[in-house]
Amino acid sequence: MDELTLLDFILANLFLLAGCCLQGIAGYGIGTLSAPLLFLISPLFVPGPLVVNAVVLTVLLLLRNRASIRFREVRFAIGGSIVGTVLAGLTLAYITGRAFDLVFGGLILFGVLLSVAGLKPQLNTRNSVIAGAASGYMGTTVAVGGPPVAMIYQNEKGPLVRANMSAFFLFSSCASIVALIPAGRLGLIELKLFAYTLPGVVAGFLLSGLLVQRLPFAAMRPLILGIASIAGIGALIRGLTGG
Repeated sequence: MDELTLLDFILANLFLLAGCCLQGIAGYGIGTLSAPLLFLISPLFVPGPLVVNAVVLTVLLLLRNRASIRFREVRFAIGGSIVGTVLAGLTLAYITGRAFDLVFGGLILFGVLLSVAGLKPQLNTRNSVIAGAASGYMGTTVAVGGPPVAMIYQNEKGPLVRANMSAFFLFSSCASIVALIPAGRLGLIELKLFAYTLPGVVAGFLLSGLLVQRLPFAAMRPLILGIASIAGIGALIRGLTGG
């Protein structure tokens, strides 16, 4: 943490502001956009500090969209996320350094692939469980749990998407925290980084309230996925070369 500069923290807050604003508009974004960019600053920001920030953001979004939540639909995804989170905790307990770079890069690119695959699974029990498990694993491992769940909600209306995805991410993020602590990925350093980057989360949430009816998320999607792809490839290269 000592090697991080003031510029690093400013950039981290800006990246979180952008990701949180997008999540407030579309239902997800803090992982898909912010995680790859934070990883480029320092792997210390992912997953621990970002997951704790995600808890704060999802509480705020759930309060804003609480009138539209339908818990009956999201409970199956929550059940699936428990399995994925346990597997992710076991993964993180055994991988470090270059291996983590490879896992991070691979899962980021997998998330991008899911986002552009054009698949349109129905919002039903089976697909919710599968998406929840995949999201729980990816969210705990690399803090990018949005794409699997976003797939099953892509045909639903905005308020329902934001409410149900916020409820899911709140539970899955809390479960991720429980898994990260024994895995040695959430300690005092990570909590300090969370505190230093919390202003970006709050600012992004407030900004999303102003832009939720004005900003076309679909138009920005290619840029977000492009940034994630570049970061994912960069992580793979670093893991393969040790650079």
